[in-house]
Amino acid sequence: MLNFKNTNIVFAMALAGLIVFDVLYNLPTYSYILLAIAYSLLLFYGSYFVQSQFYMKTVCDVDMKEKKIAITFDDGPQQNFTPHILDILKEADVKATFFCIGKNAEANKNLLKQIYNEGHTIGSHSYTHGFWFDLLSAKAMHKDLQQLHEFVKDELGIEIKWFRPPYGVTTPNLKIAVDKMNYTAIGWNVRSMDTVSKNEVELLKKLKRSLKPGGIFLFHDTAAITVRVLPEFINYAGQQGYEIEPLNKLLNVSPYADR
Repeated sequence: MLNFKNTNIVFAMALAGLIVFDVLYNLPTYSYILLAIAYSLLLFYGSYFVQSQFYMKTVCDVDMKEKKIAITFDDGPQQNFTPHILDILKEADVKATFFCIGKNAEANKNLLKQIYNEGHTIGSHSYTHGFWFDLLSAKAMHKDLQQLHEFVKDELGIEIKWFRPPYGVTTPNLKIAVDKMNYTAIGWNVRSMDTVSKNEVELLKKLKRSLKPGGIFLFHDTAAITVRVLPEFINYAGQQGYEIEPLNKLLNVSPYADR
């Protein structure tokens, strides 16, 4: 399996071989440049595709034949759309997982408690979700994750164990921070693109095409279009014989410590 460790081994060997050939045959400088570009592209791929498992193990789907899926939401809670999402889920009797941003949860404590009290799962999506989060040191990342962890523990009396990387980006430093927190990284295999989609019909088509057993769907409770398409998607999944289950039931793994 392609990962950070074996990639470094292969490219170290390639560089050593290149140096030997350079000494023997005086290779052009661009040979090193091409090797560096290939290495950089692999690192980019590993960082920006959470399903790659390049830097760290990430749960992105479930291998099963039964028609079961899970729904997850990122970036909330917030006042504009989270309450509507909760109403839709309650009406459909569906339990979801909310990967919350700490600063949003702290600003909307009532919604955080409502999410939890209505039987949904709380996960970490970092405290700040800052634009430069991926460039932080492992120590700074750990401090960020710890801040949200302690806040949720104080507010809800639970210790979360699930973490979804901001932007879906993984790095060696993030792996260190996640390991220190003893978290399980959760990804997805269906990204709804609801934060960029402007067309409800096209978004629904995409979601319907992506329906498959063991799917983990990524939505955001910060987008108006999500509120508009979610009821129809839930209805469609049911019509196709799918059960929308809590992610912890789909994975058979507890999302909280000591549970």
